[in-house]
Amino acid sequence: MFTQQQLMSILSSLPDPAFILTRSGRYAAIFGGKDLRHYHDGSGLVGLSIFDVLKEEKAQWFAAEIEKALDGGELHIVEYELSGSDVQGAGDGPSHSIWFEGRVQALGFEVDGEAAVVWVASNITGKNEVQQKLRQLSETDALTGLYNRRKLVETLDQQLAIYREKKFQTSVIVFDLDNFKRLNDELGHHAGDAALVEIARICRQQLRQSDVIARLGGDEFVVVMPGTHRSDALEIAEQLRGCVPAVFRENLRYDATISGGVSEFSQPDRLSSDILKRADEGLYLSKRTGRNRVSAL
Repeated sequence: MFTQQQLMSILSSLPDPAFILTRSGRYAAIFGGKDLRHYHDGSGLVGLSIFDVLKEEKAQWFAAEIEKALDGGELHIVEYELSGSDVQGAGDGPSHSIWFEGRVQALGFEVDGEAAVVWVASNITGKNEVQQKLRQLSETDALTGLYNRRKLVETLDQQLAIYREKKFQTSVIVFDLDNFKRLNDELGHHAGDAALVEIARICRQQLRQSDVIARLGGDEFVVVMPGTHRSDALEIAEQLRGCVPAVFRENLRYDATISGGVSEFSQPDRLSSDILKRADEGLYLSKRTGRNRVSAL
């Protein structure tokens, strides 16, 4: 139907690049990649190995995926990221991260004496960015930019599973602004919103990058602290409580305090909500005993 020359012309015209990769990771041939909006000319890779082109860790990942495709015999689909830091030689790689979908199929014949695959790489960076933005919108609180209840529950479920398997402890702080209703009544809801935003800023400044900070609703906030025991979490919560009045006075010209409760996972816990409930009980104990304090349960 087509001459060999015509078939080669068709393959060369493919918008996405198709790499012929041997089991050892050698680039045996490259076809297509003519959509210059997304791809560079990869013809210079032919004859090289992925271990010549990529850093060891990334090359090992590609080798493992090639092996999976060869072993499975079926279409193998993976998503992966490439950046300049993955490429051997300064300046040889992209200056920013690029996301690809790889569609990898074992070939029914050997190439230069080796089993081989065809690996079609589609640039999905734009799609990935949209998905990340949608994910961020679904996981964050619109006012404060902190995580929302959905992300909080997901995080607690993950940490409970880790605790059960590895006994890796996690603590939780629950706190809110004392007399928040009075603030709204006296100064208006715009002032209340400003106070919540300020609390979020203080949390980002005072807490660790590993801590997951969420707005549970209203003026109630939750901090999930992986790898932290209750005694350490209590100390951190006290530091947070101590800095709030001065910051509010300076930035919002308003006297404010917070009350909180702290807890950690325990053996009887069956649901992630168990730890949240104990921390919440600690919060209400702090309220009943005078506010502007943190209680651990």
